[in-house]
Amino acid sequence: MKSYRKELWFETSKRRELLNITPEAEKCLKESGIQEGIMLINAMHITASVFINDDESGLHHDIDVWLEKLAPEKPYTQYRHNSYEDNADAHLKRSVMGREVVVAVTEGKLDFGPWEQIFYGEFDGMRRKRVLVKIIGE
Repeated sequence: MKSYRKELWFETSKRRELLNITPEAEKCLKESGIQEGIMLINAMHITASVFINDDESGLHHDIDVWLEKLAPEKPYTQYRHNSYEDNADAHLKRSVMGREVVVAVTEGKLDFGPWEQIFYGEFDGMRRKRVLVKIIGE
């Protein structure tokens, strides 16, 4: 059994942004040489997320609007956490969107369903953050 580990770094230009990181995940898989196994991809920051969904701009807009309704950024005073920082909403958004994804690797490819893509969701951006890729298999 082989194991592969790599950190991917991202710095968004906006506070909230969704990035399709499927090409980076596929590159990691190719580098690993693993043909059969699993890939774990997880956000290493508590205000960011990794999730699987469709790469469609209307859906991305809808996700952003929905998350903002669930946990609005402002007013900052609505959150007890914000007595120290101003990112309580980002912590809550991450809780909803999740920390990681696991994707099966079959015949050297990510074994996706139709339209599935991997996304990095940033909810408190404009600074460098990392994502861990761990692949285990043969």
